[in-house]
Amino acid sequence: MNPPGPKAYRSWTHELYAQQAHSPATQLPEDDLVFFLIDVVPTLDLSRIHAAYQDETRGAPPFDPVMMVCLLLYAYCVGVFSSRKIARACERNLAFLAIVGEDRPDFRTISLFRKTHLDAFADVFVQVLRLAKAAGLVRLGTIAVDGTKVQGNASRHKAMSYGYMTQEVARLRAEIDQLLKQAQDVDAQDDAALGTRRGDELPEELRRRQDRLATIAAAMKRLEAEARAEGDAERQRREEAEAQRQRTGTKRRGRAPGPIVETPAAKAQTNFTEPELSIMKTANKKTANKGWDCCGNAQASVDDGCQIILACDVTAECNDKQQAEPMAQATRDQLDQAGIAPAADESGARPLIPAALDTGYFSGPAVAAMEREGFDPYIATERQRHHSASSSSASEAPAPATVKEKM
Repeated sequence: MNPPGPKAYRSWTHELYAQQAHSPATQLPEDDLVFFLIDVVPTLDLSRIHAAYQDETRGAPPFDPVMMVCLLLYAYCVGVFSSRKIARACERNLAFLAIVGEDRPDFRTISLFRKTHLDAFADVFVQVLRLAKAAGLVRLGTIAVDGTKVQGNASRHKAMSYGYMTQEVARLRAEIDQLLKQAQDVDAQDDAALGTRRGDELPEELRRRQDRLATIAAAMKRLEAEARAEGDAERQRREEAEAQRQRTGTKRRGRAPGPIVETPAAKAQTNFTEPELSIMKTANKKTANKGWDCCGNAQASVDDGCQIILACDVTAECNDKQQAEPMAQATRDQLDQAGIAPAADESGARPLIPAALDTGYFSGPAVAAMEREGFDPYIATERQRHHSASSSSASEAPAPATVKEKM
């Protein structure tokens, strides 16, 4: 498939393998996912991806975006995310060979395509939802929202507190000053040992310490910026509260709050490898980190019919308490964009979609926010221990209150 512009694509010849003795079609099940994607992906609207090649006339013809999208979708569906592993599978795995044919992209091409068109994949996700609805895979009888900790590509041992950073900066600066003094005392007789080098290069030990000092300084600036942002938010919150008291004529209750602190706490931490991640408690306590690691909190809303993912996100927040509203908004936006949200009745009201969430999401504002977005939330109000009551006492206990009765 070639774009309407001047840039032509390489021919996508995946069907050539069907003529070989050991073709994927003869070795793989007829209902394999790869054949479904090969048939479906060409029907998707990939105009945003094609637009990137409209005015580009330099270089060799690129791989067909339809083939690249099909390749990435299949790889992600079967749990292969590394560009290098995808490229290797294109040489050894029949299902991947069924997609790429004889012209196989290398890992750099796969990685660059993903980075270049990352935003356009959001449109593909919406189209997949639309197709799933047309195929009867999305019923919206009930959706389930939950989160899980996904370990990041960073070790918690690469994190450092603000207080320790301050001490480390002083130590590194002292070592750098000492090394600079040693470098200034180098005699002219060392010129013979320098050979073809200019002679003004920094010693390796000095360069390493300077790099580490620069890394720590950047991390300290991040923590300081976060502290200032938190201070500004607290200042705004106090100003709004004071304005509300002035309007209503009420007095402040309790002691006046202390001064706003805009400097990081000594125990405030950041990670050098992935600063956006936080140290979170995970379910696996048998690891070397004893259940604590640098993670992202992955959220997903899923339709109960065929487990189709409706919306997903990753946040740096450790718990799920504040995630009910953004996940409700994201799910509603995806359903509206796909055109599969329940239609409004004659009065203009939208039917509420039942949504099940665990107790980690429960709060009054969370319930109200989900109802505003068109969901009927069923959220556990408290955690119950396993086998906390006998079967006889459980049968005699009154029925648990619903969320709305608790409210």
